[in-house]
Amino acid sequence: MKRHLSLWAALAALVLALPAVAAEAFTSGPGWLEFPAGKGPGAGKHVVLLSGDEEYRSEESMPMLARILSERHGFKCTVLFSHDDGVINPNNGASLGKPEALDTADALVLGLRFRKWNEAALAKFDAALKRGVPIVATRTSTHAFAGIPKDSAFVSYNWNANGGFGRNVLGETWVSHWGNHKSEATRTAVEPGAEKLAILNGVGQIFGDTDVYEAHPPADVQVLLRGLVLKGMNPEDPLSERSKKTADKKEQGVNSPAMAVAWTREVTNAAGTKNRVLTTTMASASDLKDESLRRLLVNGVFWGLGLEVPAKADVTPLVEWKPSKYSFNMFHPGLKAEDFAGVLPPPVTAPPAAPKKKK
Repeated sequence: MKRHLSLWAALAALVLALPAVAAEAFTSGPGWLEFPAGKGPGAGKHVVLLSGDEEYRSEESMPMLARILSERHGFKCTVLFSHDDGVINPNNGASLGKPEALDTADALVLGLRFRKWNEAALAKFDAALKRGVPIVATRTSTHAFAGIPKDSAFVSYNWNANGGFGRNVLGETWVSHWGNHKSEATRTAVEPGAEKLAILNGVGQIFGDTDVYEAHPPADVQVLLRGLVLKGMNPEDPLSERSKKTADKKEQGVNSPAMAVAWTREVTNAAGTKNRVLTTTMASASDLKDESLRRLLVNGVFWGLGLEVPAKADVTPLVEWKPSKYSFNMFHPGLKAEDFAGVLPPPVTAPPAAPKKKK
């Protein structure tokens, strides 16, 4: 009897251990991390997530999203980072790990800011766009590129080149902070008429601790969500005075002027193919503590690829999600790509001390 009980205990322990082993399956190399395809509606599709911003901790959020897409929905997912010889460094705007992953991308998720990749990496990114891959773009991806040399074939991507990639592809570039940075958070309101769109399946009101960006996307977009500026940094805080006025001084209710914070667009690229685009000016790592915002991004991948959007996609993180607060230089030092596949160290609470000047 005791022998039987010990066998059952051993089997139970093995069964309990299996999901943990499966969840940790990944491959990695200098500046890249890959989660294999699993079972689910995303099987057969390759999603490439591009991390590279100095402030909003996309090096934390992109791997988290990749694991959700891979292990909960079946997509093969590759995360490409900015790095220094394999050590993740969001401040290295010229670096992109394993750009050849872009050659087989079926969809892109962007967490970029002021990147200046070399010609080879830019060419692979450009080729993916011209294949018509769908794009899910977050926060500072509206100003994804800067400093690309004038003699580059891709100089038009620079954010200050007539709006660059952001305005011409995503629908907007950098304009300004509409809410006060780090002191006025965001609460969303659904755009009238967008309530029943599949891309909003399971998406409720979103709270983010980032501020609302000023954004004036073109007439060919479908606005999904407006951002209400709050007086403070808590979900229950009242609206700020700015969210009670309109830019043209005509009173239209407390939701005006409410800047668009999420929209979709179908845009024809230079090759004549179309890209389906979901852009949100939200989605710092800290914003993505909000379940509905995670679901919007996952829905965007399904929608972009022409797959049926789940009624309520499972967007539960595979590890405890305690993201770092957004700020410059507040990233984890010395980590490599594989370190972002599991539980992260405690968030950095202060930027590194400036090196002492030699006298």
